[in-house]
Amino acid sequence: MTDPKTTGLIHHAYLPPAGFGAVQPGVHKASTVIFPNTAALHARNWKEKTGYTYGLHGTPTSFTLEERIATLEGGLQTLLVPSGLAAITLVDMALLKSGDEVLIPDNAYGPGKELARNELAGWGVTHRFYDPMDAAALAVMIGTKTKLIWLEAPGSVTMEFPDLCGLLRAARAKGVITALDNTWGAGIAFDPFALPEDLDVDISVQALTKYPSGGADVLMGAVTTRSEALHLKLKFCHMRMGWGVGANDVELVLRSLPTLALRYAAHDRAARALAEWFQGRHAIAAVLHPALAGSPGHAHWKSMCSSAAGLFSVVFGAQYADEQVDAFVDALRIFKLGYSWAGPVSLAVPYHVQGMRSLPTPHAGVLVRFSIGLEDVGDLIADCEQALAASGFA
Repeated sequence: MTDPKTTGLIHHAYLPPAGFGAVQPGVHKASTVIFPNTAALHARNWKEKTGYTYGLHGTPTSFTLEERIATLEGGLQTLLVPSGLAAITLVDMALLKSGDEVLIPDNAYGPGKELARNELAGWGVTHRFYDPMDAAALAVMIGTKTKLIWLEAPGSVTMEFPDLCGLLRAARAKGVITALDNTWGAGIAFDPFALPEDLDVDISVQALTKYPSGGADVLMGAVTTRSEALHLKLKFCHMRMGWGVGANDVELVLRSLPTLALRYAAHDRAARALAEWFQGRHAIAAVLHPALAGSPGHAHWKSMCSSAAGLFSVVFGAQYADEQVDAFVDALRIFKLGYSWAGPVSLAVPYHVQGMRSLPTPHAGVLVRFSIGLEDVGDLIADCEQALAASGFA
């Protein structure tokens, strides 16, 4: 007889009744997946979402998030990875080999550029950085070895919004695959697979760490496509790399997705209000926010977006010392000092842009990037005002 205290607990006969419904999807955790018989074991294919083979290849929980992110992005297939940088890495590794070249915006996310400078270079993949504000120059750069062009809208930290259609037109003319870092847009500001002139991107990646999560407590990325062949190429690499995401992290993103549009709009309103306030401060040489007239690429943003993320940067006048700008950041009380963005807490980080770019930059002074959280915007303005005064800028 089966021992009820050991084997009986492991192989218990009880199954809960079917038909349970709730607002949030269930959380399924597994490495091993149980097959009902050998016929099912032999028949199931991990490449399609028609069944389950192993936890690393998907569960009902991860499949649900993949499908919702695909809908959010306007794509057909999505793969989940452990971070936004892992999403960039997956695309590079799946599509590039020794002798190939990748073109990257000079204002792209820094760790993605470092990946090209180090690991990709070590594997024989060359790279060049291009000016994302000059589509004609990109068209000239594309050569026979160019196999992938990265896009980012807007640029990291300096927030230039490129002529995406112009860049895509140049890539399309040479038959080169394009991949967009759409973390800023989050699937809300614009649809990367429904751009004007049918100039859709081939791949859209997001750091789900940011707006889809929204809590500053999850690391996850997504790679979305509309081409089945391209998706399978990425999926095979994804499988061979052994990338997976935890069910509890997936649960947190699924819980946050229903409020994504509301949160994005709130971040947008507050960021624009604070950015406009900074335009009137005498110590500020420039306010970099795509939705503000005069910001680099504003016309491109206006032609395809109606909203913007809660992110902007200010450039202090070149006459101010680094230490004074650091003192301003240190004097902030509501804003916290920390990387990342899109969480409920507002953040500020100082940058030296000159050391981040390969091409010349017009920003001579120290730049401070603000990520606007969900606090009252009046409180955020008051915090910046007191910090400017405390650090000698008033």
